[in-house]
Amino acid sequence: MITVSVQKLATIFVEIADTLVDEFDMLEYMHMITERVADLTETPAVGMLLAGHRGRLEFVAGSTENVTLVELFVVQNEEGPCLEAFHTGEPVVNVDLGHAAGRWPRFAPLAVEAGFQSVHAFPMRLRREVIGTLNVFGDTPGRDFGGDDVTVMQALADAATIGLLQERAISHGETLTEQLQGALNSRVIIEQAKGAVAQARGISVDEAFTVIRGYARNHNRRLTEVANAVVTDPHSLQQLLDT
Repeated sequence: MITVSVQKLATIFVEIADTLVDEFDMLEYMHMITERVADLTETPAVGMLLAGHRGRLEFVAGSTENVTLVELFVVQNEEGPCLEAFHTGEPVVNVDLGHAAGRWPRFAPLAVEAGFQSVHAFPMRLRREVIGTLNVFGDTPGRDFGGDDVTVMQALADAATIGLLQERAISHGETLTEQLQGALNSRVIIEQAKGAVAQARGISVDEAFTVIRGYARNHNRRLTEVANAVVTDPHSLQQLLDT
C-alpha cells in the first residue's frame, strides 16, 4: 500500500491552484504536476495525456522524457490503462503488468520490458467531460493504491484539470478544445527542440529536455518560447548550448 504524505499533498494542491499569474506556462505546469505525483507516490514514472480534436490521446508531459516511456503512451491510443480511464471516466488501478498481456497484448509486454510491474491511470475530468489522463507506473511489487489513495489521486487529477483550464479560459475566452489543442501543438515544438539540442550536444532527449527547461527557468522565459526559439533561430540554439 502507498502511504501518501499529508505535507507533500498539501503543497501539491497549493501549487496546482497557483495558475492565476501573469506568466502562466501551461507546459511547465503540466510537467510540474507529473513530477509532484511521482514524488508523492514514490513511483519511477508519471505521464500526462490530453485529448486532441479527434479524441486521440497525446503525450504532453512526463516526470521523465525517456523514449521508452513516450512510446508506452503512444501505444495507449490503441490499448492500455489510459485509454480505458479516458473512455470510462473512472480510474484504472493496481494492475499487475506481468498478468495483463491478455488485457493489453501490446502494451503490457512493452511496459514489463521497460522494467515496470504495475500501472495506474486516472481520468482528468471537468464535470462530466474527460480531457485526458494521468498515468502512474510502478516498479516495485506489493505497493498498491488503497481506497483512500485512489480518492486522493483522483482528486489531484481533477484539481489539475481545473488548474489547466481556468487561467486561459478566464483570460482569453478560449473553448476547451482550443485550449487542449494549443497544449498539444506546443508539445510538438518541445519534441523538435529536444531533438535539436540532443543532436548538437550528443546527449539523450531526456537530458536535452532538462537543458531546455533549465534555461527557461534561469532566464524567466516560458518553456514553449525557448523551445520555439531553439527550433527557428540558430543563434538562440547556440546561446542555449553556450550556457
